[in-house]
Amino acid sequence: MRLSPRARARMLGISDQLNTTDRLKAAHRLVNTVARRDHRDNEALRLLLTFTLRPDSCCVDVGAHRGGVLRDIVRLAPAGRHIAFEPLPTLAAELASSFPAVDVHNAAVGAESGEVTFAHVVADPMLSSISDRGHSDAELEHITVKLEALDEALPEDFAPALIKVDVEGAELGVFQGAVDTLHRHRPLVAFEHGIGGADAFGTTPRDVHDLLVGELGYRIFDMDGTGPYDAMTFDAVFTQPIWNFVAVP
Repeated sequence: MRLSPRARARMLGISDQLNTTDRLKAAHRLVNTVARRDHRDNEALRLLLTFTLRPDSCCVDVGAHRGGVLRDIVRLAPAGRHIAFEPLPTLAAELASSFPAVDVHNAAVGAESGEVTFAHVVADPMLSSISDRGHSDAELEHITVKLEALDEALPEDFAPALIKVDVEGAELGVFQGAVDTLHRHRPLVAFEHGIGGADAFGTTPRDVHDLLVGELGYRIFDMDGTGPYDAMTFDAVFTQPIWNFVAVP
């Protein structure tokens, strides 16, 4: 049985109150291949951060949400400067409180700076995005948020070693607004890209591959280490349950 976002959020809320969330998620992974893949990729990302970040590495977390990845970044690179972007005001405020040493921007990230209408999925904020991605009006709260491009938002003297991007399909815009940063500093880029997200923005795997690989000279691998992906192979996995990637300079 597949739960609706609202039912899933209600179940997790009750589980949090009973302190059984970790056990519930572990049970879910036993019966759900997507959940297993997501857990495995998250563990692989944690290992990647462990072996690549120095104590003074500087990092950018685009789509920080509740700080799951940001927590590892701060732990592994305590002497680095870190900048996080989160468009939902409540979550951004929580991040600023939980990570006082991190520069938290209450903003979405895209190809250019300005303002944008953001679709907040009330029952499952993790699915919130610049696109409503087919959610009904009853599930959404539309808010106006600040939109920033990394090339303009990052300080001139800030040299990121890692940029993590989890923006529910809007990753191409993030990359387009960070071309100078990627070209100049060559950070590792951990990002999500898959069907159900990018296609809502009219973005194809070829668009992402052409920019990261063709224009910027990166190599793309998945979290299992498979790769580097050529354009045809990257396109072929778009509809598979493989959506976490790392771009290596």
